[in-house]
Amino acid sequence: MKAKEYLFLMQKILQQVDEGVHVLDKNGNTIIYNESMSNLEKMDSRDVIQRPFTEVFKGLNNENSTLLKALNSKVVTKNLKQTYLNKDGKEISTINTTIPVIIDDEVIAVVEVAKNITKITEMSNTILKLHDEIGKPEKAKQKKIRKYNFDNIIGKSDNFLDVIHRAKKSSKNSASVFIYGETGTGKELIAQSIHYASSRKNKPFIAQNCAALPESLLEGLLFGTTKGGFTGAVDRAGLFEQANGGTLLLDEINSMPYELQPKLLRVLQENYIRRVGGSNEIPIDVRIITTCNEHPEKILKEGKLRKDLFYRLNVIQINIPPLRDRKDDVILLAKMFVDKYNERFNKHVTDFSGEVYDYLLKYEYPGNVRELENVIMSAVSMCDDNEHILDSGHFSIQYSIDYQIDDYEKVENSGMDEYLSNLEKRIIKEALKKSNNNITRASNVLKIKRQTLQHKIKKYNISI
Repeated sequence: MKAKEYLFLMQKILQQVDEGVHVLDKNGNTIIYNESMSNLEKMDSRDVIQRPFTEVFKGLNNENSTLLKALNSKVVTKNLKQTYLNKDGKEISTINTTIPVIIDDEVIAVVEVAKNITKITEMSNTILKLHDEIGKPEKAKQKKIRKYNFDNIIGKSDNFLDVIHRAKKSSKNSASVFIYGETGTGKELIAQSIHYASSRKNKPFIAQNCAALPESLLEGLLFGTTKGGFTGAVDRAGLFEQANGGTLLLDEINSMPYELQPKLLRVLQENYIRRVGGSNEIPIDVRIITTCNEHPEKILKEGKLRKDLFYRLNVIQINIPPLRDRKDDVILLAKMFVDKYNERFNKHVTDFSGEVYDYLLKYEYPGNVRELENVIMSAVSMCDDNEHILDSGHFSIQYSIDYQIDDYEKVENSGMDEYLSNLEKRIIKEALKKSNNNITRASNVLKIKRQTLQHKIKKYNISI
C-alpha cells in the first residue's frame, strides 16, 4: 500500500472517533484534521488540511502551541488541560495529548488528540458556585435545601438499629467515617444524619461523587484552582475550603482516580490544602465521610483504593445492610412511601392487597430502598383518585418471583454482589458488541451517560 493510500485510510478511520485529532507532517502542514476537531474548533477542515499550521492558527507559536513544541523540540505533552476561545468567541475546554512521531531521531509528524471537556468543566464550575451559594445562610434559605437527620430514618430490624446506634455515636466526634452499603441503601442519608447531629451542624455539609468527573477536573473541584496554574485557570476555592468547619462527603470513593488518592491522603495527614497551580498552604478543618458501594476487602484486593488512604478514612466503619436482610422494615418503608406519594400526587391509597403484601416481602430488592421507593411511587401514580388499595395491576414494572427462586442458586453460589456485577458486565459487553464497540452508541442503547459507561468499562476491565 502506498503512503497516500495509508494516509487516506487513516483519515477515514479517524473521522469515526469522538476525540479531536490533528496531525502535522514534518514541514508543519496539516495532513489530518478530523470532524470532531473541526466541530470543536469551529474550523472548516478544507481551510486547514494541507496548509501550514502557523498560517491557519496565526496566534500560536512555540511558547503556547503543544503541536509546535512537539514538532520543533520533540516535546511530549500528556493530559494537558487547556481553555481557549474558538473562532466564534466561545470558551472551549479540552484535555490534550500531543506526541511527536520520531524515526531515526527525526520528527516525521506530530499527533494531537483533544478531548472536549467543555460541558464537564461548566458542570464543575456550576457545582462550585452552587456549593458556595448554599454555604451562605441567606442563599440556603432561598433554595430550601433538604437536610436529613436521624428522625427521617425508618427501620426496626435489629441489624439496622445497630447501624443507627453506631452512626449516632459517631456524630459525637469528628473522626473519619467510612460507610459501606449496596446502591440504594441510604448511605448519604446516614452521612447527613451524622453531620446534622454533630457539633458541625451549623457549618456546611458538601457532597461530591468521585465518579462524576475525570481526575483533571476532580482535583481542581476538591482543592480549588489558582489563576495561571494552567491555561484558563481562575482563582476559585475548592470544596475543601467551602466545607471548612463542616463535613465533606466523598461518595463512591472506590471510583476516585488512583493518581489523586495520594493528594487526598496528604490533606488528611496535614490538614491543609494547596490549590491546583498554587504554592500557598491553606489550613482546613473538615470532617471526611466516605461512602462505597463495593465491599472494602474487595476494593483493596483489586487495588482500587490505596491501603494507607483506606486506613485514614476507615476510622469508624458503618456497614448498612441491604433491604433483603431487613424484611421487618419492608412494609414499614412501603407505607411511608405511600404516604409520601399520596401527598405528592393527591392520591388516597390506604393499604395493599394480599398479593402485593406477598410480592413486597418475597422480592429481593437488588436496588434496595431506592428501588422500593420507585416501585411504590410508580404504583401510587397509577391509581385513580377513588382507589384506596394497591393491587398487582398498579405496578407498571412486573417482577417474576418464580424467576428469582429459580435463579437463587446462582446467587447463592457467587453472592448477590458478584452475581449482579457479572450480569451488568454481560449486558454491557452485549451492548458494545451490537454497537461495534462505539461507546456513544452503546451508552444510548443502555440509556446511561457515556461517562458512566466508560467508568463501568474500566471497572469491569472490558476490552474494546
